[in-house]
Amino acid sequence: MNFSIREATQKDYRALCEVFAEGDALHREALPHIFRKTAERARPEEFILDIIADENAALFVAEHNGRIIGLVHVRIREVPHIPILVPRQYASISDLVVKGEFRRSGVGRALVERAERWALDRGASQIELNVWEFNEGAIAFYEKLGYRTISRKLWKSLT
Repeated sequence: MNFSIREATQKDYRALCEVFAEGDALHREALPHIFRKTAERARPEEFILDIIADENAALFVAEHNGRIIGLVHVRIREVPHIPILVPRQYASISDLVVKGEFRRSGVGRALVERAERWALDRGASQIELNVWEFNEGAIAFYEKLGYRTISRKLWKSLT
């Protein structure tokens, strides 16, 4: 399948919302106590525009026949300046979503590889991401790309 990867623009907002909606639905279904359906778009236009304008962040889209079919959001971060931590700059992938009909076609891999190249170009020494435990397909995908678990976030409901 032919597709291209490019940086998102303001004109992509509606299409980005459609792609985000697929990932959001998956999360709402698995974790309704954390994620909810909203009457308006789940990400305001200002949120997207702020990412696009931020020199320490990037939002890349995968496009097929003029249609946005996937996205990745990556940001450069620095560890807090405290003595116990080794100073380092790293990248963090906040979102990776590929429309269902285009999964397992290389789109996700290409988006992650583009985010990794962007991070390397900005001096990042590592790239990190979070994935919810229910999302076994995403975990397997990331592990296939060489990502490994370095920590776990635990929680307990108090109600």
